[in-house]
Amino acid sequence: MIRRSFLLAGLCILAACANEPDTLITKDMVDGDTIPAALTETPGRIEAGRNTFANREAGHCVLCHQVASLDTPFQGNLGPSLDRVGDRLSAAQLRLRIVDYQRVRPGTVMPSYYRTNDLYRVEEDYVGKPVLTAQQVEDLVAYMESLKD
Repeated sequence: MIRRSFLLAGLCILAACANEPDTLITKDMVDGDTIPAALTETPGRIEAGRNTFANREAGHCVLCHQVASLDTPFQGNLGPSLDRVGDRLSAAQLRLRIVDYQRVRPGTVMPSYYRTNDLYRVEEDYVGKPVLTAQQVEDLVAYMESLKD
C-alpha cells in the first residue's frame, strides 16, 4: 500500500514536470525566424512604437540601440544600429526578435520582451508578466518596419 502511494506520488510529480510552462508564444506560432501572425487584432501604430522605443522606462530599446532619425539623446551602442532595419527584416522577423530573440540567437544579451517562462533574475514587478504588452510589441514592429531607406 505504501509502495503504491509512492509510485502514485512519483507519477504525479513526473506529470507536473512534463507539462510545458505557460507561454505567451507557442511553438506553432513561430515559423523559422519569424512570428508571421500579429499578436493583436489592432494594427501597430508607428508613433506609439517610436514612443515605446525611446522611453527608457517602457521598451528600454534606446538603452542599447540607436536610430539616427530619432531625436533622443544618449542612445546606446551595445546593440546594433536599427537605421534601415525595415529594409533588412520583415515585420514577422522583427516580431520574433522583440518577443524572444533567444529563439533566434541563444545566449544573446537582448531581453525577451514578451515571455514569462524560463527567465532568470527577473525584477519583482515583472514576475509572471511580460515587459511589453502584445500591443506594444505590434507598435514597435510598425515603428521598426517604417525605418527604411
